[in-house]
Amino acid sequence: MASGETATAVTSTIPQLPKHKVKIKKTGQRACNEKNDKGKFCGGHLKRWFYTVDVLEQECGDVEKAWGADAEVYRCEFCQTLYLPSPGDPRGVNVAGRGQLSVFGLTVPPKEEKKA
Repeated sequence: MASGETATAVTSTIPQLPKHKVKIKKTGQRACNEKNDKGKFCGGHLKRWFYTVDVLEQECGDVEKAWGADAEVYRCEFCQTLYLPSPGDPRGVNVAGRGQLSVFGLTVPPKEEKKA
């Protein structure tokens, strides 16, 4: 982003929760970009957060009330900032990449049988 005004405009459109800081993940982002009070980046890994089984979140209940029971939410392992997926990211794609095709036929389509 080129200016501070653009960053403020984007963060103001994100629905903030009372007890959680919420941001939108950039395409392919895997680490937290939240700055602390000294201006240093947190850098914690963003992990998929299943908030419905989190005991502390069950007591709070903010996330489930706001987004439902099965929303895709990521959380920083250090500062607990919540990240929503980027609208440009395809849903369900591993951020580490597509991976290799199996040589054992697990992901390769089977060969067609010859007709006799």
